[in-house]
Amino acid sequence: MSIDALILEFDRALRTLAASATTVRPVPGNDIPDCALDAEERRHVVGLMRVNHCGEVCAQALYQGQALTSRDPEVRDALRKAADEETEHLAWTERRIAELGGRTSVLNPLWYLGSLSIGVAAGLLGDKWNLGFLAETERQVEAHLDSHLALLPENDAKSRAIVEQMRLDEINHAEMATRYGAADLPQPVRLGMRTTAKVMTGLSYRV
Repeated sequence: MSIDALILEFDRALRTLAASATTVRPVPGNDIPDCALDAEERRHVVGLMRVNHCGEVCAQALYQGQALTSRDPEVRDALRKAADEETEHLAWTERRIAELGGRTSVLNPLWYLGSLSIGVAAGLLGDKWNLGFLAETERQVEAHLDSHLALLPENDAKSRAIVEQMRLDEINHAEMATRYGAADLPQPVRLGMRTTAKVMTGLSYRV
């Protein structure tokens, strides 16, 4: 990889971790009036949205690592496009956390580094396994977002609109990976991914 490419990837990492993300699409629920939440509800919603923001930081790193080691230019382009949508998710969740008076996770740099390493390793295994890892990740994220829709207060329509649109995007990303030839991951790998996600979720909800 050229020096210019390395600088570009380093800049991408810095922007993910240190800069405010931007969005091209309107923020879901932007025109919905905010609701009244008590202190416990607000703390809970901030925790859930912090987990979602952390997940999007991981997605950025994962896609970056996968694109770096993908052998197929078409697959690399598809990964970059999906990463752009994940950047919008970063912007949406970051904004909602700020509206609720919360903060993003202090563990984001750690999660980013771990996810980048996993993405690079997945790409090195070949594009069908690379895409298989992506598809399984997005299916698990979809299930995770479904659980958040059940946990969010019914009257918090702004947060729910963000999570619902994120869920639709993740479904599209999984379908994209399948179209490009994603392999089915072995059951032990899928279980390991779920276990890792549970640890990350528990920690990010609190810090």
